[in-house]
Amino acid sequence: VKNMAEDARIAVRNIRRDGMDQIKKAKAAGMSEDDQKLWETEVQALTDAQIKLVDAALETKQAEIMMV
Repeated sequence: VKNMAEDARIAVRNIRRDGMDQIKKAKAAGMSEDDQKLWETEVQALTDAQIKLVDAALETKQAEIMMV
């Protein structure tokens, strides 16, 4: 279960990296620096929220396994 949770975290981080790359490309195409910071903050907040969900699911599943 721990390996599956780590794989999920890695997948979320890869999506974050892709999002950050798209933001950098948009900045090069004319996005303002304020918009860049706004979107980077939003992507990071979403990433943190999803990783918390993965961690919560891990804890729940570990508790279930220990009960059996």
